[in-house]
Amino acid sequence: MDVPGDEEPLSETRVGLTPRQARRIRIVLASVLMAVMAGVLVARLASRTSVLVVGVYGAALVLCGVVIELSRNGRTRLGTWLLGIGLAAALASDWLLLP
Repeated sequence: MDVPGDEEPLSETRVGLTPRQARRIRIVLASVLMAVMAGVLVARLASRTSVLVVGVYGAALVLCGVVIELSRNGRTRLGTWLLGIGLAAALASDWLLLP
């Protein structure tokens, strides 16, 4: 016999991050990746000076900033997808386009 009061509340069975924790993790991750992209930009410019290098890594830096703002506004899933796809595209274009 199933009694309606026997069910556990949904919040007690929830496993994972709270939305605030997810936002903070995305912000920290995007900030770290922004610093890494800035370092790679400096290293690439030291080896070869090109407007294309600045464009590719500048776009990656802007993307990291956009992801930080999206995460601050609660759009963490969209920010995660943009960060993953955008940085993969930046690295792929570095490999394919830059001599």
